[in-house]
Amino acid sequence: MQTQILGLVTPLMVLFFAATFAVFWRLGNLPRYVLGFALAYVFSAVGFLITHLAPEGAFYVFHTTQLFYSIASTLMVACVCERAGVRLHFGSFAAVYVLSAFALAVAVGLSDDVGPRLIIVNIGYGAMFLMGVTTLLSARRRSAIDALIVAIMVFQAADFLVRPVLTLLFERSIPAEVYRESIYYSLIGLVLGVKGVTTAMVLIGATIVDWTRILRGRSDTDVLTGLKNRGAFERTIRRLLPQAEVEGRRLSLVVADVDHFKQVNDIWGHQTGDTALSNFAALIGQMVRSCDTAGRVGGEEFCIAVWDCDNGPAERLADRIRQAFARLQHEGLGEDIRLTASFGVATAREGETYDRLFSRADAALYRAKAKGRNRVENAEVRASEEPLAAPAPQAPMVKLA
Repeated sequence: MQTQILGLVTPLMVLFFAATFAVFWRLGNLPRYVLGFALAYVFSAVGFLITHLAPEGAFYVFHTTQLFYSIASTLMVACVCERAGVRLHFGSFAAVYVLSAFALAVAVGLSDDVGPRLIIVNIGYGAMFLMGVTTLLSARRRSAIDALIVAIMVFQAADFLVRPVLTLLFERSIPAEVYRESIYYSLIGLVLGVKGVTTAMVLIGATIVDWTRILRGRSDTDVLTGLKNRGAFERTIRRLLPQAEVEGRRLSLVVADVDHFKQVNDIWGHQTGDTALSNFAALIGQMVRSCDTAGRVGGEEFCIAVWDCDNGPAERLADRIRQAFARLQHEGLGEDIRLTASFGVATAREGETYDRLFSRADAALYRAKAKGRNRVENAEVRASEEPLAAPAPQAPMVKLA
């Protein structure tokens, strides 16, 4: 009876960690891989409980536990890889499971000795973790917590591949009917407990790091538009400016302002105005590259830091956004009403500060406003010259005077 109770310690501890990850996922609104960690621990606990509580010597025990442990291993490795931004090849995992399941069925049919069964299933789990390690090594992330995760995956693979062989060297044969009284069974409870705690501590640490990063990102995000807020945008571009000089890259700044926005709020209401701003932000997000940075720096004013982009392409980007926005329909305005935006573009000069760069782009924006709005003005072109692109034809528009 005492042995039965002690045998429940490991699965109960594993279920505790599963609950911990589930709470993290729920409270923090964290990515799905955190929930995956919880499910991996649940399947692992179920597998151990089946081994511990099933009738002694039952033929189906190894088949069932192999299924649950394989699901747990696959989930664990897949979620770790998803966190690192790399994709796991699930076909390879399925192949490992099918091959090991077939070999296990043969071993069960040929002998009552559980030794070959243990080696077969553990080699399968070890192979899964090894494939996970090779996949993780291709990830770009190289922080300390990422290195710890790789180390814990290596530890998992080594344990699965080495432990059964070493144990069976001392315990030559283990009949199925006395498996729970074997040295191996006593050892596996201890090893699974240590692995469960060690792996959980590393993954909980990674989850806390990710949660902190997400919270910091949320504090840097404008709630209405989903773009960076003013503080976050300015911190980013102040960092990019010296980086661009060191790397010999051009950095351009686009400043945009929705035309007559105050009248939109006054006539159609703030909710409609918020919808228009959200639509404009979504359009910017769709049209800039992943290496660019966009932010809302004022009520209806937006900025885009265009990385590694010279003046001409930056101006053309602004004009594409301008034309697309002029065609966009906004809920609450009616089908025949369109809004427009004006743009100013400037490209950083050697040694130029963000304040000076923004001032030049903002002056170009005001020049666009003064020339009739719905146009792009370039700070690198003399004020007396016409912009490279004329305003694009638009759908019928209600003029906001």
